[in-house]
Amino acid sequence: MDDGYRDRTAFIRGAKDIAKEVKRQAAKKVGRGVDRMSDEYSKRSYTRFEEDDDDDYPVQGQDGGYYRSDSRANDDEGAHSDSTEGHDEDDEIYEGEYQGIPRADSGKEDGQLGGSGVPAGAQFRDFGEMAGERRKDQEELAQQYETILQECGHGRFQWTLYFVLGLALMADGVEIFVVGFVLPSAEKDMCLSEPNKGMLGLIVYLGMMVGAFLWGGLADRIGRRQCLLISLSINSVFAFFSSFVQGYSTFLFCRLLSGVGIGGSIPIVFSYYSEFLAQEKRGEHLSWLCMFWMIGGIYASAMAWAIIPHYGWSFQMGSAYQFHSWRVFVLVCAFPSVAAIGALTTMPESPRFFLENGKHDEGWMVLKQVHDTNMRAKGYPERVFSVTSIKTVKPMDELVDMGGDAAVWHKRWKMKLLSLFQQVWSNFQACFAPEYRRTTLMMMAVWFTMSFSYYGLTVWFPDMIKYLQKQDYASRTKVFTKERVEHVTFNFTLENQIHRNGRYFNDKFINMKMKAMVFEDSTFEECFFEDITSSNTFFKNCTFISTLFYNTDLFKYRLINSRLVNSTFLHNKEGCILDFSDDNNAYMIYFVSFLGTLAVLPGNIVSALLMDKIGRLRMLAGSSVMSCISCFFLSFGSSESAMIALLCLFGGISIASWNALDVLTVELYPSDKRTTAFGFLNALCKLAAVLGISIFTSFVGITKAVPILFASGALAAGSFLALKLPETRGQVLQ
Repeated sequence: MDDGYRDRTAFIRGAKDIAKEVKRQAAKKVGRGVDRMSDEYSKRSYTRFEEDDDDDYPVQGQDGGYYRSDSRANDDEGAHSDSTEGHDEDDEIYEGEYQGIPRADSGKEDGQLGGSGVPAGAQFRDFGEMAGERRKDQEELAQQYETILQECGHGRFQWTLYFVLGLALMADGVEIFVVGFVLPSAEKDMCLSEPNKGMLGLIVYLGMMVGAFLWGGLADRIGRRQCLLISLSINSVFAFFSSFVQGYSTFLFCRLLSGVGIGGSIPIVFSYYSEFLAQEKRGEHLSWLCMFWMIGGIYASAMAWAIIPHYGWSFQMGSAYQFHSWRVFVLVCAFPSVAAIGALTTMPESPRFFLENGKHDEGWMVLKQVHDTNMRAKGYPERVFSVTSIKTVKPMDELVDMGGDAAVWHKRWKMKLLSLFQQVWSNFQACFAPEYRRTTLMMMAVWFTMSFSYYGLTVWFPDMIKYLQKQDYASRTKVFTKERVEHVTFNFTLENQIHRNGRYFNDKFINMKMKAMVFEDSTFEECFFEDITSSNTFFKNCTFISTLFYNTDLFKYRLINSRLVNSTFLHNKEGCILDFSDDNNAYMIYFVSFLGTLAVLPGNIVSALLMDKIGRLRMLAGSSVMSCISCFFLSFGSSESAMIALLCLFGGISIASWNALDVLTVELYPSDKRTTAFGFLNALCKLAAVLGISIFTSFVGITKAVPILFASGALAAGSFLALKLPETRGQVLQ
């Protein structure tokens, strides 16, 4: 009987403990959980166990006496059996606890959750109220996130990410220079006219403009890392294809899509990296990251110098397919993008993006990875990541009717994409909401003026150098008049000469080149032209009598108002019939670009060291004013060497403005709008670049005053507007 009494006592105590635990859980879940659990345990009549005192049940000992038992021992005894009795799915262990992830800090939300898992009464609240709560959550997250980054420290993880994202930024710098470097060679293979060359130069900027807006908007919705991987992959694929395609149209299309891909690099890279940097490190290290754009320009210049002039690096398959050295250069320029893709696959998504979208576990794991990586590198592997809960922001995703299981898969994808782009567009419109409108309009003006002047002048500089070279070349032209040449064989290069009123009888022009040769009012009688390659060579008002042209490129368009008497053209050379610049000019293009990109190194170093000391606005406005002043020195550039020196001066000063503008753009917008705003402003930058290049180059050889005034005025306006922007130094990242 004593054994039966003891078993009954243990049973009563276990049932009572279960009842207490159920009541505690039910108090936290005021909706569905309360009703269901109350009904379940009311059937067991657990209330009669509550009326009994836990300490009123004595237990008989071995000595015949009685003592009060320890309830904890009995709890352990019944843990394996009673804990699963009446088990409910709502009592399951938190999934992240298996990985050591602490439960998200739900705080006050736990007491406000309804049976549907959303705040009680949320379905009755308007959008403005929910948006206000979201902003409040974002502010709390921003403060806590800064504290967490302080605990994680700055070390190996950030430096690894620095070099990975640097490759992506380097790919953007390479893309800017590729077309300009290949044009002198590609124009021959593709027979490009001046309008076609101009379109090829601008198509990259147009592609980057579209890509910046597209990928910037998507990065705020589907993630920084994922968008950057997709955009770099598109850039790599179409850069690879562009090195093999033969026609102008297909090459133009490939470079357009390559530009669309790389357009997402700048807005995503800076936003991505900033979300791993604490406040005191952000300005400096974002400025150091800008160094890779310079490295990309140096890489492109060096590869062009080393590869393009080597015409032996080529092959052809008949007359239809040709692969010359400039195509090898295009292929090599895709390497930074491919390397960035490979390296980026080893890096995690931004934890700030996870937390802004309600993904607590993912964000916590990434921050723990950052902390552990840095602590191990510093020699403190025993330090534990002490953060147990992080504030998360509930996403405001819209419900989309997918049509159920009966809907065709392509219709479901169409609705998904439509919903995604509607969300991107809504996020873009939010950048012009009253609280951000003034900032966005001011930033638009600063980005536009900076880009208009910078890109306009940097393209105008090389064109001015070419113009000065042409003037110098024309000043060394030799003029011959009324010469009479008979029975002479010409088998050497004729260059930069003008022959007027000459008479040539029974002369042979064999296996030779003619560069910038002009024959005016001359007569060729019984002459023989064989294996002639010409450039900018014309025969004006000349007469050809009994003359044979064999395997030459002296097409009839070179014979201006000339008369052919009993003369014959046999086996004319195939290919393009346009004139091209001398190959030696290509070396000058590579050299000038190399010096121009190298000249920004001092500006990068200075801006990185002073960005967090003097502030973003002072750096931006000061550099813009100095760039404006340097523009006035352009009027004194009357020689090739002077123009190159002024180009280096302008580039070295203006780079500090760009660095400050990048940092300012990252810090002025909240995390859920950061890449959207950055992408839009960068797209506007590319549009301003197209306008600046088109306007500035139209004045080459006409006047220097107009481009200088345009650039100076734009920089002065930009520096004035920059001072009206809010300073972000010392502020937490929104």
